[in-house]
This record gives sequence, C-alpha cells and structure tokens, in this order.
Amino acid sequence: MQSISLTNVLPQVFSNTTDLKSDVWKQHIQFEKGKVYLVEAMSGTGKSTLCSYILGYRHDYTGKVCFDQTDVKMLSISDWVNIRKNSISHLFQELRLFPELTAMENIQIKNNLTGYKDEKEILGWFEMLGIADKVNAKIGRMSFGQQQRVAMIRALVQPFDFILADEPISHLDDRNSALMAQLMMSEAQKLGAGVIVTSIGKHMNLQYDMIYRL
Repeated sequence: MQSISLTNVLPQVFSNTTDLKSDVWKQHIQFEKGKVYLVEAMSGTGKSTLCSYILGYRHDYTGKVCFDQTDVKMLSISDWVNIRKNSISHLFQELRLFPELTAMENIQIKNNLTGYKDEKEILGWFEMLGIADKVNAKIGRMSFGQQQRVAMIRALVQPFDFILADEPISHLDDRNSALMAQLMMSEAQKLGAGVIVTSIGKHMNLQYDMIYRL
C-alpha cells in the first residue's frame, strides 16, 4: 500500500452542518507511504471517527476512502484481515488491552499471529520504554501511561505500510513521550512506512511533513 486518500469524505452526523471548517472533511487529502502526518482536532470534530474510517470499522460517510486506487467499501472481510495484519497498524486511543493478562501476554497474542518479532527484541523495547519490570505484570494493575507503552509495543509486532497512532502520548511525560516517538519512528523508517498521528492536545514532537486540522 502506497497511499491512503480521502475524497469529499463527510461523516453522516455532520451532513447538516453549514459552517464546517476542516482540512480533512469535504476535502481531498492523501497520506503517502514514508511521510509523517499530524491530524490535530478539537473534541467532537471526528478524530476517532476518522480512524474508524481508515481501519474499516465504520462506513457511515459520504465520499470515498481509498487505499491506492481501491475504494475501501469494495474490500472483502478477508481483504480487511490481511490489511490489518500486514499493511496498517493501529495504536488505539482506548488501548484495547486485556486487563486480566500480563503485558507480555497481551503482546504475544498479536505476535503469535504475525510471527514478526522475537522475544529478545520485544524485551529490549520494554527496557527502552522503562517498563522492563512490568513484563509479567497484569495490565489491569498498571497505570494508563504504562499501558500506553505496552500498546505501542503491541502495535509494532507486525509489518505495516502505515501506522495510525491515535492520541499515543496523552498520559506520558516529555521523556517517555520522546522514547515512544523514537521507537515508533525507528520501526517506521526500517519499513519505509507512513506515520499518521492524531491529537486533541499534546502530540509527539516529530518532523511532520503535513499538519491537518480536523
């Protein structure tokens, strides 16, 4: 996958809005592989909705979302399974970790499906992000900031053309935010992947090729 494009996309919930001002909705924008993007938003302007459209979880919009030249509404279930496994990685805002499992167990659920990383590299990431002592801790007993770091590791145990990071550092201090950004960008650059970061406030300090205001 070389690009993700949105053409005249508008969520149905905004269909009667007359004063819409957005760099994304009802515009033509294209996210290209190998580039870094920030989508800034105010609460209620559709940030999580945008992520859901790109990931194919929702289709309640007019306009077109395309992967390269393919309208995502034409994709089959098996297409989506392959895309989410090999082409687009997603760091969820709400993390979607299993609280009853340990940090490593949460990551291995995905890594066992992809077979992408070995345990030594994963443990190195725990060390890098300052949570080496949490490898065998249950997610439900970890702080949200610690869980964010586990979720980042989980997002990276698959190949991808694009990584979509939704509010990735909302509960982290500057040092840990920088470490998260360093790890994500290192993996993205190895793969020549595109990076899409969304934020309603604090965001990763990266060299963005383009900033869109939702």
